[in-house]
Amino acid sequence: MGASFSALFIDQDGLPSVSSSSSTLGDLPETCVASIIQHLNPPDICKLAELNRAFRGASWADFVWESKLPPNYQILVHKILGFVPQKLGKRDIYTRLCRPNTFDSGTKKVWVDKNTGGVCMSISSKGLQITGIDDRRYWNHIPSEESRFHSLAYLQQMWWFQVEGEVEFPFPTGTYSVFFRLHLGRASRRFGRRVWDSEHVHGWDIKPVRFELWTSGDEYSTCQCSLGEAGRWFEYHAGDFKVDSPNSWTKVKVSMTQIDCTHSKGGLCLDSVLIYPTSFRHRLKHNGLLNCSKPCCHLLN
Repeated sequence: MGASFSALFIDQDGLPSVSSSSSTLGDLPETCVASIIQHLNPPDICKLAELNRAFRGASWADFVWESKLPPNYQILVHKILGFVPQKLGKRDIYTRLCRPNTFDSGTKKVWVDKNTGGVCMSISSKGLQITGIDDRRYWNHIPSEESRFHSLAYLQQMWWFQVEGEVEFPFPTGTYSVFFRLHLGRASRRFGRRVWDSEHVHGWDIKPVRFELWTSGDEYSTCQCSLGEAGRWFEYHAGDFKVDSPNSWTKVKVSMTQIDCTHSKGGLCLDSVLIYPTSFRHRLKHNGLLNCSKPCCHLLN
């Protein structure tokens, strides 16, 4: 977009002609600019705000950011911040929601994707119920720079593998997908380089892991998947759920189990459970992060 433009007029013959006087973008009324930029995504709005005073002022208009906020943003803000700020403009509210906001004693983070406005959530390993987590012969919580929570659960060896999680949250209307973020092998850094230890990795290729999902809307899905390539983080799809009412609270329960006691399994890092808008599955697949060999079976109770 240039720094100036020439105004077009229609002459007596009905043909466009260029006026002798030129106007700059700064001459546009802020309300006019705001009406245009509200159709752009937030990063582009912020870039245009650097052009001049008119675009900068328009970029703060409440009605521009009202269209970017989730429909139930007031409920979200109250849940995340504990109050609804009265003096903050809509752009400030959007900025706060785009940050990873922690709640439930630091075991959960929720944020709004700055490009799409979709609500995302991450539940840490410490926010999940893990069978045997208190016995250090089997599980350990270890520090990690590769986790949003700077900590993950590491399984050395166990026969009975079971992980469950639950959250109740006012998700905006839409369809969401649930993933377990897992890593075979223990990753670390040595001399500034990422390395991983496969010492305890075993048992995951014998029988598949079962992922299950339940919601308060009587939705249920299940799928089985063999854990694949070691040394990389993957998101394993546990199922999808739909939210129809923006003002309701949806309860989501998930589980991951491998309870065939004919063999032991170990060497697994469990970081978190992720809840994304379903459209994000294409992004994960494109980035090579999505890993599940079989599709989920979705049922209504």
